Amino acid sequence: MSYKLIGRLAILGLLLAAVPALAHHSVQAQFDFDKPIVLTGVITKVEWINPHSYMFLDVKADTGQVKRWALEMVGPGGLRKAGLSRTDRGGFKAGDTITVNGFAAKDGSDSGFVKELKLSDGRSVTIWFGDPNAR
Repeated sequence: MSYKLIGRLAILGLLLAAVPALAHHSVQAQFDFDKPIVLTGVITKVEWINPHSYMFLDVKADTGQVKRWALEMVGPGGLRKAGLSRTDRGGFKAGDTITVNGFAAKDGSDSGFVKELKLSDGRSVTIWFGDPNAR
């Protein structure tokens, strides 16, 4: 194998290794720290995945209409640091009623980023300690 081919393969390998980094986004790019949200609803699904975990919440509006919110959270490592266990899904599961404090999406969709969870058993868990003023 020639050195030229080896060099090209090495460059290709480095480029492919960078692809996952491009998929990750910053919280500030997608969510608006000037739009705090407080939602109470029923959990429909929880996904403990990297780089961010997700929770889907059915929230009943004042009109009686139910909207499904997609809520992004820190990744599994951050959830563990906050005292939540992946084994029991953090103590919350589909069907539980929960209150979420966080930030709304910039695009106005029914999505947001979770800062704090108030669980049905009374526990309050802060899962994001970022500084919303550091932009």
